[in-house]
Amino acid sequence: MESPASTSFFKRVVEKRGLPRRFTPIVFAFYMSSIMAFLMTLVITAVMRGLGAGFFSAAMSAYALAMPVAFCCVLVVRPLVMRLVKWTIADGEL
Repeated sequence: MESPASTSFFKRVVEKRGLPRRFTPIVFAFYMSSIMAFLMTLVITAVMRGLGAGFFSAAMSAYALAMPVAFCCVLVVRPLVMRLVKWTIADGEL
């Protein structure tokens, strides 16, 4: 039998999910770097080694290095990219 305290805790978690808005740049960097590093490691591993035996293992090994590097790079480059986008878009507004 669940206690009322644990039930209310889980209810709050379900009702209020997500991080505060101030974490948007970090969450963006995490998702962007995760997806891009994964796709790039698949493509580069396929080009360098082919799609034979051990392909997925080699790609995941490369991803383990690529993802943290990509995450740091996106965090560093994001402000510059945002300025370039603002400069490029006609209104200058995002």
